[in-house]
Amino acid sequence: MAIEAFAPAKINLTLHVTGRRADGYHQLDSLVMLTDVGDRLTVEKARETSLTVVGPMAAGVPTDRSNLVIRAAEMLGVSAKITLHKSLPAMAGIGGGSSDGAAAIRALCALYDLPRPDRETLSSLGADVPVCMESELVRMRGIGEDIDRLDTPPDWSMLLVNPRVSVSTPRVFDEMDERDNPLMDSPFPKWQDFDGVINWLAHQRNDMQAAAVGLQPVIGQVLAELSQTNGCALTRMSGSGATCFAVFKNASERDAALELLRHRHPDWWCVATQRVGARFA
Repeated sequence: MAIEAFAPAKINLTLHVTGRRADGYHQLDSLVMLTDVGDRLTVEKARETSLTVVGPMAAGVPTDRSNLVIRAAEMLGVSAKITLHKSLPAMAGIGGGSSDGAAAIRALCALYDLPRPDRETLSSLGADVPVCMESELVRMRGIGEDIDRLDTPPDWSMLLVNPRVSVSTPRVFDEMDERDNPLMDSPFPKWQDFDGVINWLAHQRNDMQAAAVGLQPVIGQVLAELSQTNGCALTRMSGSGATCFAVFKNASERDAALELLRHRHPDWWCVATQRVGARFA
């Protein structure tokens, strides 16, 4: 018997860096949405755990225990033959590795009829793993362990664009001028009010964006070109980069922007997306 699980891309609609703990970990305040593009993972029972990585983004993905998929099996105390179809770029600010680890947890728990670990246990696998287990719009605080479900995510038409450059999260933190920044504004808007939410989001931040652009100026080019497309209501970098997202009011303008960017930059990774919805399993 084989069990499949979807590993959706994670978008940080906001990412406020609000402090740094004594142990070096940074405190965050982030609004997170999972989308309907991502990796897919298949698990089967086996005497020993093995990982095979296939797909358009498979090159360079480790298959040893440095991959959270392997460590997820170890944490659960099970073994499996695991196949990971990799569609998301690595080191891209969209939680690919963490989402893969979360998908492995879901699939292996189903395969072996195990209860899912609590958030504290999941956090030991990786700071972003707990949020990648969620399907709703969530507020993530602390180092990722403090999660509040907010509401069903809006059905926005969105683009994800990565210029195929890698950004090291530690390096971005090192380049930041300020690490003690304000929390997100309150109260939160009504999430189904498109104009109200966009206006609220426009006053929030990704505190890692400027440092990431300094390290990889092409991120600034991506943001500029996205902002100039017809119908783009908001654009921002996700996570520590280099993936950027853009929100559109309707799918036709989103799709026209996608066609334009793919024509101009055939070497960029550009995909249309929306909230994860029913594909999350």
